[in-house]
Amino acid sequence: MQGIKLLMLAVFAVSAVIHLAASLQQNKPLRNKTKPFILIGLIGFYLCAADPIVLTVVLALGLSWLGDMLLIPKGTTWFTAGGIAFMLSHGFFILSYVKQTDFGRIPLWCLIALPALFTAAALIIFKDLRPHLPKGLFYPMLAYLIINGLMNCFAWFRAMTVGGTAGIITAAGALLFFVSDSSLFFVRFKKDSRLKTHFLVMLTYSLGEFLIVLGLIMK
Repeated sequence: MQGIKLLMLAVFAVSAVIHLAASLQQNKPLRNKTKPFILIGLIGFYLCAADPIVLTVVLALGLSWLGDMLLIPKGTTWFTAGGIAFMLSHGFFILSYVKQTDFGRIPLWCLIALPALFTAAALIIFKDLRPHLPKGLFYPMLAYLIINGLMNCFAWFRAMTVGGTAGIITAAGALLFFVSDSSLFFVRFKKDSRLKTHFLVMLTYSLGEFLIVLGLIMK
């Protein structure tokens, strides 16, 4: 099992590195070929390393992989389908965090302030994006990013409960996931954005997913 775990970790790391290099070079065919293996490697790593294996984590990662695949083709329909898959993924991550969270240990101000903070961040981001988005996508995409923010909130609530580095690592990964999604919206829709390639999107996404999994395995 140890050998398979290392193999899956290698699949994740190598495919992520090649994919990031392809993103810098704007080599779309190579990006499309390597993208499926990033989450396949991470799912395999989790299945080999986790004890116990938590079904909601597997579902969250599986839906993230599905979202990756649905975002490969061009078009609003594919983009929307990918967003739905990732939204469900965030929901299953939240369920995974809740299982390890004692809400009685979390100060009331944190329960209020963190959701308010991430909601405000999403609103600020979409204020800048609004002129560049199709009208039909504005509110669904805003709702999606707020749900991502809620996933972040529950990751931090878990961190306050479990203590140590396990909670912080997962929460840091969740935050990178928020940065990745925000970056994706600018790359995809804002043509005059400073973000011209998917490099930052995939760097923060791959590292974010890995840190989420690592923190959950450590606990």
